[in-house]
Amino acid sequence: MLHDIDFFIFGVMPYIALTVLIVGSVARYERDPYTWKSSSSQLLRRKQLIWGSIFFHVGIITVFGGHLVGLFTPVAVLDALGVPYVAKQWLAVILGGTAGIISLVGATMLIHRRVFDPRIWRHSSFADIGILVLIWLQLLIGLATITLTLQHMDGVEMVRFMTWSQSVVLLKVNAWAMVVDVHWLYKTHIFLGLLITILFPFTRLVHMISGFAAPFRYLMRPGYQIVRSRRQKPLAERKTTTPAE
Repeated sequence: MLHDIDFFIFGVMPYIALTVLIVGSVARYERDPYTWKSSSSQLLRRKQLIWGSIFFHVGIITVFGGHLVGLFTPVAVLDALGVPYVAKQWLAVILGGTAGIISLVGATMLIHRRVFDPRIWRHSSFADIGILVLIWLQLLIGLATITLTLQHMDGVEMVRFMTWSQSVVLLKVNAWAMVVDVHWLYKTHIFLGLLITILFPFTRLVHMISGFAAPFRYLMRPGYQIVRSRRQKPLAERKTTTPAE
């Protein structure tokens, strides 16, 4: 039973997440381009939004970039450059931990703003609040895994996660077996990350890739909306009237 769950989360779910991310984002952009935005509520409460948004975005971008570099840099590259695993572990703990705390503070401010301000609450959807709560929980669990990382600074667990991530991308079917016996906090962290990826195309998070996904087409999209479907008669068929004298 547990192995079946592990197989689904680490062997199947990554491909579901990537498929939904790509297909869902493209479908939303093609079908509802006017919903492709961050839906800012800045006019309702500006000061808390500014600080919360700065902390959240600076922290989350650093965390996300660190995960990309850390997980998808081939182990052979680290060995060739002579980067000690301990040094990489400490860099992840210090830099990632600091960025995670900053992002968690920002996310807390943004959630507080949406939940406790009646005006913003009325203009917030379930997806707006739900995705923020999921990210907040993901950050909290990610920070909790630092306590586990400090217990094995030899880099064994780090190499295991790097190998799993790269094996998934390379479509190796047995990749899931590399992480079946890791601590449940790590498993929960991975599961939430995949869940957020699946929900990504259906939330305001899509604005993160606005600068990369078809920018020229976005700029060239129609700037008008059709408000009536009846075709207007040609000019020659229109009834002319003589203004009253």
